[in-house]
Amino acid sequence: MEHHIRLPLTKECAAAIKSGDAVYLTGEIYAARDASHKRIVQLLSEGKELPFPLQDAVIYYVGPTPAKPGQVIGSAGPTTSSRMDAYAPQLLRLGLRGMIGKGKRTSEVVAAMKEAGAVYFGAIGGAGALLASCIKSCEVIAFEDLGTEAVHRLYVENFPARAIIDANGENLYETGRRAYLESDS
Repeated sequence: MEHHIRLPLTKECAAAIKSGDAVYLTGEIYAARDASHKRIVQLLSEGKELPFPLQDAVIYYVGPTPAKPGQVIGSAGPTTSSRMDAYAPQLLRLGLRGMIGKGKRTSEVVAAMKEAGAVYFGAIGGAGALLASCIKSCEVIAFEDLGTEAVHRLYVENFPARAIIDANGENLYETGRRAYLESDS
């Protein structure tokens, strides 16, 4: 199935997305990698305000390259999601509804996703220029000293992704492999 989603990503919208579905996201998402995740969790432990609201938010695991003159952003391909696995369950408990990256997630993250009603989307690694063309604005909103790992607020239009793990915990990496192995017999 194909979904054209206007963000924020509500719990009801996330529940309608199934593992394997194609999605096109339009609206605000936040770019953050491991260094910024570490600082976000540190702010939480200190009881300080976060640089963006987590409720129904989508975080894209990306460290965009600097923009060339006339561009909004440089290449913006996904980074390996497992780098954020130590932080994701806490953010999911606070309302994070979607994550975009590449690669597998731990069982702890999947369990937290099921509790939160969240979705993990896969973006195509190696297609950073294509993905960047869907980003219409980019603004650093926190941790500027981290350079490309700073938190960026991005406005995206028809950002393409695939639902890898849905809110029920169905995982395309597992079901897809199983279907392939069964079709080979």
